[in-house]
Amino acid sequence: MLNASTLVFKSVRHAAAFLLLLAMISPASAQPEGYNYDESKVPDYELPEVLKTEAGKTVETAEQWTNQRRPEVLRLFEQHVFGRVPEKLTTIRTRVRSRNDDAVGGKAIRREITVFFTADDDGPSMDILLYTPKSATKAVPCFLGYNFHGNHSIDPDPAIHITESWVRNDKDRGNIDHKATEASRGKSSSRWPVEMIVSRGYGLATIYYGDVDPDTDDGFKNGIHAVTEADRGDAERAGDAGGSISAWSLGLSHALDVLTQDSLVDGDRVAVFGHSRLGKTSLWAGATDPRFAMVISNDSGCGGAALARRRFGETVKRINTSFPHWFCKNHRQYNDNEDAMPVDHHMLMALMAPRPVYVASAQEDTWADPRGEMLSLYHAGPVYALFGRKGLPTAEMPDVNKPIHTDVGYHIRTGKHDVTDFDWTQYMNFADQHLK
Repeated sequence: MLNASTLVFKSVRHAAAFLLLLAMISPASAQPEGYNYDESKVPDYELPEVLKTEAGKTVETAEQWTNQRRPEVLRLFEQHVFGRVPEKLTTIRTRVRSRNDDAVGGKAIRREITVFFTADDDGPSMDILLYTPKSATKAVPCFLGYNFHGNHSIDPDPAIHITESWVRNDKDRGNIDHKATEASRGKSSSRWPVEMIVSRGYGLATIYYGDVDPDTDDGFKNGIHAVTEADRGDAERAGDAGGSISAWSLGLSHALDVLTQDSLVDGDRVAVFGHSRLGKTSLWAGATDPRFAMVISNDSGCGGAALARRRFGETVKRINTSFPHWFCKNHRQYNDNEDAMPVDHHMLMALMAPRPVYVASAQEDTWADPRGEMLSLYHAGPVYALFGRKGLPTAEMPDVNKPIHTDVGYHIRTGKHDVTDFDWTQYMNFADQHLK
């Protein structure tokens, strides 16, 4: 087992430096009270051995990992954390809703592609908003990720369809009575630098996550669950049945199906991206669908990149209580009981190997446990080494705004829980290294 006392801090000097970093966080960005934000109060913990099979055998080769240990780890996350991803649908159909060959000031081709989950046009569906560089002479690598407020929120373009799906009420964003309005156009554009992305030679595909499954504890009656759970009726959800994160992951896999058939996108070079709860989703999608060529987690925190056993910031109990629909029901048995979990999230990182994975944190986002996010990636390193890949070189936090790019990537930037141009610049720099 990996022991926190020997691996978390390699020196007193580093511990002091990290505590100083936390002390620099602005009081204006205070996180929820009643949770631990003090590094000295992180309990001693032991991480499950990522390279030890359930039978107690040490994994020594990439072949052993791929054929034996990886399936075990994936099954453990299905049983104890996220639940099973629903079976892929066979009724998927697409239809182009709109196309503009002169979008983003003439730099991009913009399309809206409706993906129907059933044979009935009135059934559940999702809209993919897809930008590709107009100047491209061949299929391009592409970033794929969900957005929080509707495709129309990432760009003020009045031609983009306003989502008709359920949205969270937010008057500041123009969401009233769980419906999006014209006032919500472009409200999230700061998180989606479309012009910068297409100018770097990448495509961008985004989907409103509420199209796939509304982010509310509604008994899984809507969105893609209305199809995948149709035979469940009023029966109790099984302990290992997937929650919303697994449903969202299925939606991303179906979106990848569409992109692999698109002549302007190279389906073998699609990076799945997500922020916060959608960063948890991008990690689970990357773990369950190895076709994703690169996986990006932005401020995903508890249930995503962060180590649960550190109990720093958000905890397993808090996330299961606040969002009971995200994970499988079995995950609740680890409320205030993280040490009993047969996995921790360094093992989730390891499921991406040997593909490049990027984890990003924010200095003021202590709720997401930046150090725990970095340590997950670090402790996945032995699995990457089996494939001749390089993980993070040290368990010490890097300097703020100083990214580390090997065969995995990590940075902690100044600022809050958000997606910034700095983040996107690092993702594209990393993708230049691995996808081009």
